[in-house]
Amino acid sequence: MKREAAARNNAEWCDAMCRAHGLPGGTFGDRAWTHPRRTPPYYPDAVTLAPGASDTEIRAMLDAVDRSTPGCSVKDSFAELDLTPHGFEVLFEGQWIHRPAALAAPGPVTRAWEPVETVAELAAWQTAWNGGDRMDLFRPALLADPATTVLAGRAGDGRIVAGAVVSRTAATATATADATAATTGVVGVSNLFGPDAWPGCLAAIADRWPGMPVVGYEHGDDLAAALRHGFKATGPLRVWLSSSAVPGPVPVSDPCPGISPELAHAADTSERDAADT
Repeated sequence: MKREAAARNNAEWCDAMCRAHGLPGGTFGDRAWTHPRRTPPYYPDAVTLAPGASDTEIRAMLDAVDRSTPGCSVKDSFAELDLTPHGFEVLFEGQWIHRPAALAAPGPVTRAWEPVETVAELAAWQTAWNGGDRMDLFRPALLADPATTVLAGRAGDGRIVAGAVVSRTAATATATADATAATTGVVGVSNLFGPDAWPGCLAAIADRWPGMPVVGYEHGDDLAAALRHGFKATGPLRVWLSSSAVPGPVPVSDPCPGISPELAHAADTSERDAADT
């Protein structure tokens, strides 16, 4: 159930980002999380939560998201869907990762990591995350979300040079084709950045949330780095992107339009390489 726990954690993080942008929360169903409005840039409009979706369930998931304009994206958490007939193409593939709670944090830790607590610190964190350019993706409302912590690693002069978003999920139950299976509580890591960031990030997690396994997803060189720091790959995922529109009612104007094909390649390991995060 490691993939199910990671997928649920990721969907809850996507939901938190939507709420931080002033959108209502999405819908958590047995098979998928969906949002009826276009989600913030780099974040999916749907995330599957359990494998084995039927054709009817797939159609219901796609009917629950805004496909009136190009750019709708779906995180296929079990790499099992074929959304090509529905006008989607694979944007990229990755691997869910899991690090057992009992595994000690790797060392050496070259800088202390602390939570971001103020709007000014969040702006500085976001600029560092974006390679020095200012942007407005991570909103101050995240600082009040009890399940979300923005971690920052600082240089000796106090500048933020590394960081990550940590999202915590309590133990929950997920419906499968045969039964309802429990998933353990986990700590999810996304938007990791900075030189050799894993040791400091994992040390901060172990200090603040001991006894919790750590999950996320990566691909390419970032997957190799995670595996070097004690993670195991637990299964593939795919992110699908639609470049077409499905005729339907015009949605209410959305202040946070979702990704476009042009934006899709502007991203980081977990969110910016994806239609997500």
